[in-house]
Amino acid sequence: MSSACFTDCTTTITQVMALGPDWMDPMYLLSGSGPFGNFILPAVFTIVFIESGLLFPLLPGDSLLFTAGMLSSQPDPFAPLWQLLIFIPLASFLGDQSGYWIGRKFGEHLQNRPDGKIFKKEYLEESHAFFEKHGPITVIICRFVPIVRTYAPLVAGMSRMDYRVFFPFSIAGALIWGAGVTLLGSWLGQYQWVADNIDIIFISIVLVSIMPGVIGAIKGRKASKKANSTPRVK
Repeated sequence: MSSACFTDCTTTITQVMALGPDWMDPMYLLSGSGPFGNFILPAVFTIVFIESGLLFPLLPGDSLLFTAGMLSSQPDPFAPLWQLLIFIPLASFLGDQSGYWIGRKFGEHLQNRPDGKIFKKEYLEESHAFFEKHGPITVIICRFVPIVRTYAPLVAGMSRMDYRVFFPFSIAGALIWGAGVTLLGSWLGQYQWVADNIDIIFISIVLVSIMPGVIGAIKGRKASKKANSTPRVK
């Protein structure tokens, strides 16, 4: 092997080894200068919009906002806090509005729709019961309740809630939840202990955010097995 080839191989290996720690560091991947830096804010906007009313309740909600706020207080953030405080509440409000009008226009069809992997009638029933118990303020309260926050605007539309009542509650909920949870994450992210352990906190948040989906899937499988094992009465 020539000395030039050996030198080139050594240089390549050194570069790969230098990149290795960065590519294994979630803080680098989620930073403004990381490979996904330009895509994180649009992704956060899309996820919040979908989870706020488009019948897909298994996306991370509170944990996503908290993490985004926490990252905004770190060096080289993917977006400054002021942008998060504009785009996250906006995405939440637009998703809420979409869910309301979907429920208003297609409520009867949705009630007769069979259960799927994502859409389940029990979600509608739980949200409806939540709505009946708390009234219009549910539009705000539900923001902090996984699954219910996705279906509450849908139920509001299906029940023909007066849009003049729904609209201000929708704005208030988007601001309180979208800006409030984000600000909480940003505030906690300024503490040195949080900054020193942000990798562990990030992984913990991811695990917590997927737990409701995992628990729901386990309960669904148990219920399905129980239903299939129950003898049918002829």
